[in-house]
Amino acid sequence: MTIHPMASPLSVAARPDLTGGRRIGVLLSHGFTGSPASMKPWGEFLATQGYAVEVPRLPGHGTSWQDMNKTGWADWYAEVSRAFEKLSADNDAVVVAGLSMGGALVLRLAADHPDRIAGVVVVNPAVATKRLDVKLLPVLKHVVPSFPGIINDIKKEGGEEYGYTRTPLRAAHSMFSAWPPLVADLPKVTAPLLYFRSTVDHVVDELSQPLITGKVSSREILERRLEESYHVATLDNDADRIFEESAAFVARVTGD
Repeated sequence: MTIHPMASPLSVAARPDLTGGRRIGVLLSHGFTGSPASMKPWGEFLATQGYAVEVPRLPGHGTSWQDMNKTGWADWYAEVSRAFEKLSADNDAVVVAGLSMGGALVLRLAADHPDRIAGVVVVNPAVATKRLDVKLLPVLKHVVPSFPGIINDIKKEGGEEYGYTRTPLRAAHSMFSAWPPLVADLPKVTAPLLYFRSTVDHVVDELSQPLITGKVSSREILERRLEESYHVATLDNDADRIFEESAAFVARVTGD
């Protein structure tokens, strides 16, 4: 198994000398068929602010779509859980953040551990879709191994998330099957929520945002529109805004 160099995970220890003596951790999860490359610039920025950062490589990602077709939601969630437990053990407070499916994974974490997560940041998260072919996946996944890919929905010239050009259908079915239980448990999410949403997104449609913001029990919900980015906004024209606003959010929700 060969892992693409740009798909390697990122792990940086906290620098409490930059954060008022407290150790603060941030977990960043990439999306479906993507790779850590979509999150590492964000993670590297947060590390300069003194935060511990974990950007895990989800199982089956960063190698081949055929590898990914052997994995599913339980594997991906186990990996973000591992990264979360590491941050929790080493730091005083933890914020979780994710792009696309990564957003769904960290919302799952926030629902499962409401008393252990200081804040949640999501960028174009996906928990629902209008696509009708999703209903056919239980059958299609046994007939067709993959569909054309959904990567690199980036407005900025030269953007590259180093994901797959094919969508593995068995893996896709696993993700879609995990959404209804997550949506049902969204009321368990109590941490402050910072929600970034691209005005134009060719991957995630408009169903997810009202579901998430309408069901979570977060005492604070901040919604931010990204006018100059497509789906992979963490590598797009609004990336600096995401980095800076999320850093300010982390500082505020983890403050004493």
